[in-house]
Amino acid sequence: MPQPVKMDPMISEIAGIKITDIVKEYGTPVFVYDESRILSQLKDLEKFDVVRYAQKACSNLAILQLLRRAGAKVDAVSAMEIRRALTAGFKAHPETAEEIPEIVYTADIFDREALQLCVEHGIHVNCGSIDMIHQLGKALNERPETEYPVEITIRLNPGFGHGHSQKTNTGGPLSKHGIWYQDIPTAMAVAGKYGLAITGLHIHIGSGTDFEHLSQCCSAMKDFAMSVGSSVHTISTGGGLPTVYREGDEYVDLEKYYELWDRTRCEIEQMNQTPITLEIEPGRYLTAESGFMLSEIRSVKTQGGTDLFYLLDAGFNNLARPMLYGSYHPMSICPADGDLTEERPMTDAVVCGPLCESGDVFTQEEGGFVVTREMPRAWNGDILVMGCAGAYGFVMGSNYNSKLYAPEVLLRDGKMICIRKRQTFEQLVENEILLEE
Repeated sequence: MPQPVKMDPMISEIAGIKITDIVKEYGTPVFVYDESRILSQLKDLEKFDVVRYAQKACSNLAILQLLRRAGAKVDAVSAMEIRRALTAGFKAHPETAEEIPEIVYTADIFDREALQLCVEHGIHVNCGSIDMIHQLGKALNERPETEYPVEITIRLNPGFGHGHSQKTNTGGPLSKHGIWYQDIPTAMAVAGKYGLAITGLHIHIGSGTDFEHLSQCCSAMKDFAMSVGSSVHTISTGGGLPTVYREGDEYVDLEKYYELWDRTRCEIEQMNQTPITLEIEPGRYLTAESGFMLSEIRSVKTQGGTDLFYLLDAGFNNLARPMLYGSYHPMSICPADGDLTEERPMTDAVVCGPLCESGDVFTQEEGGFVVTREMPRAWNGDILVMGCAGAYGFVMGSNYNSKLYAPEVLLRDGKMICIRKRQTFEQLVENEILLEE
């Protein structure tokens, strides 16, 4: 069972590197990732035949390259994520029927560029709508020189879902994701019309540790595999493995999780008399706990004479999860000089960003309710360290208020490796065009 990353109220180092040294070199705000944690999380899943990284969680090229070298495959959900995967060295398409695709495009639609890339490069497609099957089949039939096997996976909505927030529930009648399970015969007919073989099934119902939901999912997968038949040789559990953000959160029991899916795989093999590859598609699980966002406290003030506010130089333009979902991130204080010998009293504070938005608050609950967090008394110049920021952190950033994208730094064996430079003003405006005077 993995152990949570423990953050004390006051810290001075991350992965053996002084926080003050990181800030001196790269400024704030800055994202840092502990390489060893990413690799240990990947190793936790080694029983699965294929670990396919959902790169939308953290798509930096160096992270993709790291995971490829460690044996992971990759999932892409957009044209540019396909390009990222190719740039990081993942192979476009299998060269033999036995080879597992290194890149799978998973989505509910094709935009025009994504369709073109999938056809040109032979990217395996996990179709989340019947329209996608039509569009792929038509595009392939217009390109008869295709030499690679034309196989697809279908992502199914089993009619139920689960998630840590209503905004992350990816199954059920109110979810846009996947082909509705009762439409399997239509999906098969459309695939057959274009000569596409449905060789894989994928179900992702959201995040959580609820084995009742998971058992439902496994049972549904077995029924769906029986409906499609012996062409199926891959099943994917999807992603959604939970991350421990706060006390009381739980990891999923990976041993039990694997056993449940392995039993399902064996039952499908017996039914269809064909070997089945078992895939898992983690994103957040691999990178969330490796990541930290460092920001400087630029103002400490009270409102109404009592409520204490820490105002940072990082906002929801850097880390949007608290504003979007009311997500909790653990927080620690690093003194400006890195000295932990001074004792500081604990206090309740609201932690906010610099943006001109009332919602730019890191200590809020779902629904936008602002709350305080117990933490050490801090002063201007101290560094606030936000943990579990390695997934859906930088990738959900924006240039709102014309703020620049933060740099990203990989921590490896006591060394700092810059894997993304801080954006410059010139890069911010390079695609904008002034009107003639």
